[in-house]
Amino acid sequence: MARVSVSIGSNIEREHHVRVCLDALAETFPALRISRVYESEPVGFEDGRNFYNLVAVFESDWSVGELQAWCKRLEFANGRRPNSPKFSPRTLDVDLLSVDALSGEHDGVPLPRADILHHAFVLRPLAELLPDTRHPVTGERYLALWQAFDAEQQPLWPVSFVWRGKALSGEG
Repeated sequence: MARVSVSIGSNIEREHHVRVCLDALAETFPALRISRVYESEPVGFEDGRNFYNLVAVFESDWSVGELQAWCKRLEFANGRRPNSPKFSPRTLDVDLLSVDALSGEHDGVPLPRADILHHAFVLRPLAELLPDTRHPVTGERYLALWQAFDAEQQPLWPVSFVWRGKALSGEG
């Protein structure tokens, strides 16, 4: 079994789509661990509503290709268009971040995902869940990467969010 991390984002019916995603993950991959939910401004485009972002971690024996295909099917089942522009509003975005310490291209998927090192909305929740885990390429711990990140350039803040009766987040 490999430890898998995925990032989850939505800026269209955010609460609904995040909950649907978490339900699907929990039904497919038991022992799901979930970060707090963060709100952030869109990165890379100006015309859009703020996003909700979080990271989930789980164990799986699926191949990288199977995991990637599952994420894409979930996105499409929730209204994501296959050819939507990269910097556009989205109902659901589920990106494979890492599979254990794999690096390089696997089943056509580059791992670890470059977003880890470039986007606060990925790195902060990942550092929250896996602070002592080392980035497969840089070798640095996720918490150290977050502490060195220039967060002022990409502000984000935790928001209150309840899933299945449990508070995942609190403001502050």
